[in-house]
Amino acid sequence: MRMLLAAALITALLPHPTTTVLSDGFETQTGLWTTGAANCQGTGTVSVDNTVAHSGSHSMRVDGKAYYCNHAFFGTKLSGGTPLYVRFYLRHSTLLPTGHVTFLAMKDSNDNGRDLRMGGQNGALQFNRESDDATLPAQSPVGVAQSRPLPVGDWHCLEFGLDGSHLQTWLDGAVVPGLVVDGVPTPDVDQQWLARGSWRPAPVDLRFGWESYAGGDDTLWFDDVAVATTRIGC
Repeated sequence: MRMLLAAALITALLPHPTTTVLSDGFETQTGLWTTGAANCQGTGTVSVDNTVAHSGSHSMRVDGKAYYCNHAFFGTKLSGGTPLYVRFYLRHSTLLPTGHVTFLAMKDSNDNGRDLRMGGQNGALQFNRESDDATLPAQSPVGVAQSRPLPVGDWHCLEFGLDGSHLQTWLDGAVVPGLVVDGVPTPDVDQQWLARGSWRPAPVDLRFGWESYAGGDDTLWFDDVAVATTRIGC
């Protein structure tokens, strides 16, 4: 099923060095976003919600269901270049489970079209490289402690920035130490990530939703998505 969703695409070049790629609060429908479930279609759904919003009166709601084939996402295309900074507000209803889940995915043209994924595992935020299942941070107790849980029942600001092989992540404006790749190896954090030393991600799309690889339902709302070439802020 395919649905046109709200978006406001900004193509103007802002004062150097920032280019805003898109900024969207889902208040109008202009067709930038589409929904879908690659590989298999299940019971997960995506809809425009006019009862819950971070700003304005609309957000995107994802009713995420357990197990892989119940995934549901809405997404848009990207150019594939970096630096790339993404900021979005997320509200969800169930604590991140022990099992691996994804709420953001990007197809990586430098990794045979496999996904670079953001989500959770062992109750805390993580990134995951689909092609070799590398995680950031490493899923040891020490590594997981360097990440952060994603609180439920309220809006939270998530940001990340990709620049070549470097990655930074912020939750409500604060750096998440376990979701940082800065070129200096950090035990229990980035050893899996750095195992592929020449890898430089080049995302060609941006998708929000829910994918659970075992048990784990969740209802999520996304709002005020922004993409730029420098950090946007909350």
